Amino acid sequence: MINCQNITKSFSELHVLKGIDLTVQRGEIVAIVGPSGAGKTTLLQIMGTLDKPNSGEIFYDNFNINKLKDKELAAFRNKNIGFVFQFHQLLPEFTAMENVMIPALIGNIKQNEAIKKAKEILVFLGLQDRMEHKPAELSGGEKQRVAVARALVNRPSVIFADEPSGSLDSKNKEELHQLFFDLRKEFNQTFVIVTHDISLAELTDRIIPMRDGRIIEN
Repeated sequence: MINCQNITKSFSELHVLKGIDLTVQRGEIVAIVGPSGAGKTTLLQIMGTLDKPNSGEIFYDNFNINKLKDKELAAFRNKNIGFVFQFHQLLPEFTAMENVMIPALIGNIKQNEAIKKAKEILVFLGLQDRMEHKPAELSGGEKQRVAVARALVNRPSVIFADEPSGSLDSKNKEELHQLFFDLRKEFNQTFVIVTHDISLAELTDRIIPMRDGRIIEN
């Protein structure tokens, strides 16, 4: 589904990625692990089209996304990719429902349809009683579930998660981890997860260890 070929990335004299080759299959849940500074988040951002490599190519279902112009790339990202971050990044002035609707509205989905899609995914995630609550009124676990709902609302091909359980307590962390596998079972959802959480990494289909800008062979 996703095929990265010889991805490199530098910031001035700092070489962050040094020739990454990586393939992720549809429906796979993979964990990218390694010490701070290994290049994990940079790789995630490039795979998720939030940043561009200095060299190398990325294919989604055999389509080379390097060919897309910025506007086309933004449309591709909105339709095909979802993101979950460590600190949820919900907009504080909006309700859970409104936060989840945002990617759908950006994708030019009519408001009534966006409401329907957001409501369906919030109910599936057990948040039917929290739809009209703003982030300040939600627990940490609820906020992160809303962030997952937002990532899912356009039914993307893949969700990229950067330390998704890093700010959660043990109970909410376990529930979030289980949710990823429930979503794979229900929707055949693909996940690429950057994590320092070994307990999460060991649950995934495959661990991809990185060090010094390279994938380390097991």
